[in-house]
Amino acid sequence: SQRIGAAPVEAFGKVRHAVPMLSLGNAFADEEVAEFAGRVRRFLGLGAEEPVEVVAEPKIDGLSISLTYDKGRLALAATRGDGEEGENVTANVKTIRQVPQRIDGKGVPDRIEVRGEIYLGHADFKTLNAEQAAAGGKVFANPRNAAAGSLRQLDASITARRPLRFFAYAWGLASTLPAKTQSGGTETFGAWGLPVNPLMRV
Repeated sequence: SQRIGAAPVEAFGKVRHAVPMLSLGNAFADEEVAEFAGRVRRFLGLGAEEPVEVVAEPKIDGLSISLTYDKGRLALAATRGDGEEGENVTANVKTIRQVPQRIDGKGVPDRIEVRGEIYLGHADFKTLNAEQAAAGGKVFANPRNAAAGSLRQLDASITARRPLRFFAYAWGLASTLPAKTQSGGTETFGAWGLPVNPLMRV
């Protein structure tokens, strides 16, 4: 009952990202992966034989989101948009059960932008499409479109009825950093009560 959402809005307000939300690069061949590793080594000033740790995780195909927590309380949720400016979807995100309204624990900064992905699981997607078809509504082409369409409802009560999920995986602006490494950051997020992908590996 606490996550029903606010009254419908006519349009989403715009949010300028303090730290740009960049899109992922792609690699389709072994050579491209080797070149990526080479760029990382050059950036860090490491020799060709020095080991570089990387974090691997499944690609979750949903909608990128930035959650701003002020003194541990969820204050703002914004879509990636064009990377520089997104849409304010705070009322809708507050209806998603997996997104904590508050984070707490050791080292929670006064302000932090937690970056992650809002998505639909495959089973939930099938159930949603079956319900949509039975009601004569729009059937979604894939889980990514369904997640984006569900989050961007002008009536947050519709979003509240969709089985959206969330994983945290990075951070933007932070008054103090959650960790020195990507894996350390996700461990910290988990300790603060944010859901993280259990399949991530160093």
